[in-house]
Amino acid sequence: MENYTYNSLTLQLEGLIVSEDSIYPTFLFLFFSYLFIMVTNVSMLIVIFMDNNLHQPMYLLYCNLSVSDIIGSTRILPRLLTDMLRPPSKRLISYYECVVQAFTSHMIGTTAHTVLMIMAFDRYLAICNPLRYAAIMTNKMLVKLTVSAWGVAFVLVGILLGLTVRLNRCKSMIMNPYCDNASLFKLSCESVFINNVYGLTFTVVLFTASIGSIVLTYTKITVVCLTSKNKSLNSKALKTCSTHLIVYLIMIFSGCTIITLHRFPQYSDYRKLSAILFVIVPGSLNPIIYGMQSKEIRKFLSEMFQSKQVFAMK
Repeated sequence: MENYTYNSLTLQLEGLIVSEDSIYPTFLFLFFSYLFIMVTNVSMLIVIFMDNNLHQPMYLLYCNLSVSDIIGSTRILPRLLTDMLRPPSKRLISYYECVVQAFTSHMIGTTAHTVLMIMAFDRYLAICNPLRYAAIMTNKMLVKLTVSAWGVAFVLVGILLGLTVRLNRCKSMIMNPYCDNASLFKLSCESVFINNVYGLTFTVVLFTASIGSIVLTYTKITVVCLTSKNKSLNSKALKTCSTHLIVYLIMIFSGCTIITLHRFPQYSDYRKLSAILFVIVPGSLNPIIYGMQSKEIRKFLSEMFQSKQVFAMK
């Protein structure tokens, strides 16, 4: 039997394929998107850190999303921008760097689910059980929840990539703008049955737990709001929950699009586009949505700009 295994340690990235006329507009769009993600998310972290009024569980938990978006976009977009300026034959990446990039891309997606599940639990406690909220959501509990969110994602994604790394490779072309698990195990000519089974189980369990927790907590929150005559409570619940729900829907739609299109090779161009938007869209919209909806953040920014204007006038 012919042996097709050669396990090359240097892989070639297909990268983003665009026409010559579109290279620079696309490059500028991605560059400014990355710049926007970095500025807005870092700004949110600084604002939350500086303002004591924002040292609340909801905002501290949100910091995990900002950190995740910063790490994910930094690990993917600069490399993508660099490859756009290279000819296709020069878009080379080491196998180990590719594995790290794939791990990062899956890690940020999984962490987004686990963090948003915890944030849904936080909103449920704050609205449905306000008297016990402070006693339950202590700093110690926040640390435990944060470590759990990242720890669960790390273990699940570690197993996912571990099953892929064990495979021998007979190809060296990554048919994607950046490395992900599916692109990596497609390099193998061995059976990837176990990878597909675990990948499908991993996706089903994550999405079931994620969607189930959102539906359960929001159903209970809705019941409390409908039975309560407290207009202040209902208004606050509507604002905080709508923000969380919008962020969750953006994330779930972006993730589902990529997973679905991976099953249809004829739509590979749409899959590549959705893979890039999966990094850009949530990372760009999350800080805007939370910043616009939060009265505390708007107040802090307003006071900061007013103080700068007064200082400039002097």
